[in-house]
Amino acid sequence: MSAVDELLSAAPFSLSKDEKSELYAKSLFELTKNSYDNCDYYKRILQILNFYPNVSHKKEDYPFLPVRLFKDFNLLNVPHEEIVKTMTSSGTTGQKVSKIYLDRTTSTNQTKVLAKICSEFLGSQRRPMLIIDSKSALKDRNMFSARGAGIIGFSMVGRGATYALDEEMNLDLDSVNAFLAKYPNEPVLLFGFTSIIWEHFFKALERLDVKLPLDGAVLIHGGGWKKLIDQQVDNETFKKSLISRCGNITVLNYYGMVEQTGSIFMECECGRLHASNYSDVIIRNPDDFSACGVEERGLVQLISLLPESYPGHSILTEDIGELTGEDDCPCGRRGKTFIIHGRIKNTELRGCSDTYEKR
Repeated sequence: MSAVDELLSAAPFSLSKDEKSELYAKSLFELTKNSYDNCDYYKRILQILNFYPNVSHKKEDYPFLPVRLFKDFNLLNVPHEEIVKTMTSSGTTGQKVSKIYLDRTTSTNQTKVLAKICSEFLGSQRRPMLIIDSKSALKDRNMFSARGAGIIGFSMVGRGATYALDEEMNLDLDSVNAFLAKYPNEPVLLFGFTSIIWEHFFKALERLDVKLPLDGAVLIHGGGWKKLIDQQVDNETFKKSLISRCGNITVLNYYGMVEQTGSIFMECECGRLHASNYSDVIIRNPDDFSACGVEERGLVQLISLLPESYPGHSILTEDIGELTGEDDCPCGRRGKTFIIHGRIKNTELRGCSDTYEKR
């Protein structure tokens, strides 16, 4: 039984620092060894780094791959015929995109873990779901963009999915009202990408001076913060604005990468992003890549237990973040907590909602 299978029976934020440290030392050894044995590119990288995968190391000493590497190389640990799904990052026309290759085990684990993490915030019952996006995001089901993959993934924790935007990304108020009439007394789930919600949903409601009766709903959103920060819209402003148009709803931000789909980091009621049992985060000093302590800014390294069909278990993002604590969040959930301060300068646009309108 894999570590992921063992963890599925436990609450998703239940492991203490010591329990997690022991689990991750063992799992990183196995995942690194698997990639070394089955991916030639990965093997060559570790050889260049003089890293020996047959020896146990501390969690902080295992190598990480820059996310850009997935744009330049086809990195996979299994034969092509075992791939059931290829995920892609979003990119503007002419831009390279990351390609993430999933076999059945990795794909299934992504779905199970995403549902497990979401159930912590939504409960075990699947809620009626209003997707604040357009169906056109799902045009090619064989090549899942980060945006399409997010919609598909989160649809697994909802039911009766209805799209709030039409093909031209205009607010489809008739569909929204029909959805509300169908589920008048049920707490519903709203999902979308942050900047799309802001540009095409909130601004449209404001322009039309419409308020929606969504008391009790939970809105889960993520991605595209750069565009909102450029408009001086921070997390608190986003929440207050949506509540002003949708009533007494709970607004939860999440952080995640297409390279590690499934093991997302959810924002709790206290405003902190949480690493679950299935993932971890290390902040790296950009000058020497040493591990930073709490309240020290640096590059965000993400670790996930899910990737088996590709060497994506430890990646270095292009985001700047800061640890806020571990096992000490007032919300009661265990695990590291952190905040994101934005992206390092001069990186290309890569967020799904950053790039859709550039096409």
